[in-house]
Amino acid sequence: MGKTTDKVRKETPLMMAEKACQALMNTFRAEDLPPVNWFHYHQGVFLYGMYRVWEETGKEEYFNYIKAYFDHLIDEEGNVVFERDQLDSIMPGILLFPLYEKTKNPKYMIAAKKLRSALDTINRTTENGFWHKEKYPYQMWLDGLFMGGPFMLMYSNHFQEEELIQHVILQEKLMRKHMTDPKTGLLFHAWDEKNVQPWADPETGCSPDFWGRSVGWYGAALIDLLEVLGEKKRGQEEWIQSLQSFIPAIVKFQDEQSGLWYNVVDKGERPDNWLESSCSALFLYFIAKAIKHGIVDDSYREVCDKAYAGLLEHMVESDDSSFTLKGIVIGTSAGTYDYYVSRPTSENDLHGMGAFILGSMAYYDLLK
Repeated sequence: MGKTTDKVRKETPLMMAEKACQALMNTFRAEDLPPVNWFHYHQGVFLYGMYRVWEETGKEEYFNYIKAYFDHLIDEEGNVVFERDQLDSIMPGILLFPLYEKTKNPKYMIAAKKLRSALDTINRTTENGFWHKEKYPYQMWLDGLFMGGPFMLMYSNHFQEEELIQHVILQEKLMRKHMTDPKTGLLFHAWDEKNVQPWADPETGCSPDFWGRSVGWYGAALIDLLEVLGEKKRGQEEWIQSLQSFIPAIVKFQDEQSGLWYNVVDKGERPDNWLESSCSALFLYFIAKAIKHGIVDDSYREVCDKAYAGLLEHMVESDDSSFTLKGIVIGTSAGTYDYYVSRPTSENDLHGMGAFILGSMAYYDLLK
């Protein structure tokens, strides 16, 4: 399937991204996005996908929906209640910058400063890597690069805080150093510096498996960080090199028949493992963008064609009035294989809907 199939024409990804947005807009007011009254990445990743749709279409209903979520949780003085001990609560902050650019309301930048202040109080490993959360001491998770990195670079761009760039570079470098598997080229979900977690390898401290969505967060973070930094030369060449070795490692485990990837990426042959939609969409997202930016060559287009066709065939149910995305693993901590494959799946969960919209928009851009 080297060429885009008739089933997936150029308009299809944008149309499906809008359908996914509309499905949740019709289900929830922005103020009621689950978990309600929580400033967190669940809502952030979905609204980030919606923001990409708004950028392309200019339809104000999308911008207004995003704005309504933030206005519900940020008062006119810029106060926002969030969990200050974790990177997951930082991620929605990336949308504060376009909100400010369009409205010029200072409360959004006041809120951004409050998120920035939390970075100073999150605990660190001995090498200055962020703990993922207070309740996960001395642990770095792949998820954290996506949850904190793009916000830090956007904040640096807006407030000229140069040292944040080097801090993001350090976070990625530590993940690569401690969590890369030399055999597959993939990165393990988590690393425990103290080596005390039940899942930690006695020698490396890593969790033993490659959980799909965490691997997806890492790749999505790399491509987003490169886009935010733009032409600035700050050492991000290593991110390009990371993607150039990481993407072939991911592609090796794409399921030949469906075009998708498994919840535990490298163990597709096991009968209790299963194809998962959110990781497949995130892989599509960063591979399509890497092609677009010339980081990998056009030979990877076939990977994207198969992945998107697979998502539509196996994970999406849609007609003129409805949209359902299936096969989304619910929120998941670090663990072992048995834990990952026993996690339930859901439909139209914000993790998956956000990932699907982002993947759709990246694929749409690739087809343009």
